[in-house]
Amino acid sequence: MARKNQCVSGVTVQLEMRNLWEEFNSLGTEMIVTKAGRRMFPTFQVKISGMDPLADYVLLMDFVPLDDKRYRYAFHSSAWLVAGKADPATPGRVHFHPDSPAKGGQWMRQIVSFDKLKLTNNLMDDNGHIILNSMHRYQPRFHVVVVDPRPDSERYAQENFKSFIFTETQFIAVTAYQNHRITQLKIASNPFAKGFRECEPDDWPGSPGQLLGCLSRNSGAAPSVQIQKTPEKGFTSNHHLPPSLLREASHLHHPPPVTPASLPDVCIARRPLNESSGALPYKHLSYHSIYVGARARAAPYTLPSSRATSFHALNIYTAGGYEQ
Repeated sequence: MARKNQCVSGVTVQLEMRNLWEEFNSLGTEMIVTKAGRRMFPTFQVKISGMDPLADYVLLMDFVPLDDKRYRYAFHSSAWLVAGKADPATPGRVHFHPDSPAKGGQWMRQIVSFDKLKLTNNLMDDNGHIILNSMHRYQPRFHVVVVDPRPDSERYAQENFKSFIFTETQFIAVTAYQNHRITQLKIASNPFAKGFRECEPDDWPGSPGQLLGCLSRNSGAAPSVQIQKTPEKGFTSNHHLPPSLLREASHLHHPPPVTPASLPDVCIARRPLNESSGALPYKHLSYHSIYVGARARAAPYTLPSSRATSFHALNIYTAGGYEQ
């Protein structure tokens, strides 16, 4: 093993947010990879000491496979299982910290964050992102390289760097989170996921009116429900609407009076908004539950049929394109 340059031999690195990394690692950390590239969370951040304050240093990261296996997530057992041999290795890349090179005094003055680093599964990526295979395990590595001013510095390349590995930062690359506990932990600890936490599902009130008010606080809209009365696209007034559409619209403006006792169990969350009784258990509303008595369908309503072999999509908004 080559003797290290004295400018890097005394360098020590401390991982920031170690407790959070360990919590993720205990569940099996997952990192999203996308075609456009996705930032890591937790972000890789370190505190460096032991540098020569006047020497120039370059900081960089790379990612190495932990093994030669491909994995899959078993939902019934909430565990990762080996699914076969690893895919062909992706092009090896390194990510240079954008502030490199910089004096050792500057690096040691503040926490070094690799928040610009992005992960991708696009083998043809030309943005410099780190390319990884989905469903494979990886270990991030952190490297400190001193800029050697000597003209023959290539001869001393092995002496001029020092590498650091933190086992708690290893992860599995995925295109979508597999473990729901990882999803919950990322939402709870990621400051950019604040919108997911302002109105937790467990905190939703039972009353639909209160639920709309809760949602309006997040969106900045008024809590009242307003039905837009502008005519349907393609019609100049309501008098040109087909009678069947007018009958459906009348149900929306004037819902039939319904007593709580007459409601089936699946419709109990659809009680009128002015109901004065106690809070109702929240149930998910669907597009077919806007009025009582609607039939549930497995898929959205099909488009009206036409006698022609082909028609423009806008035909469904004209009287001739709607079959009674």
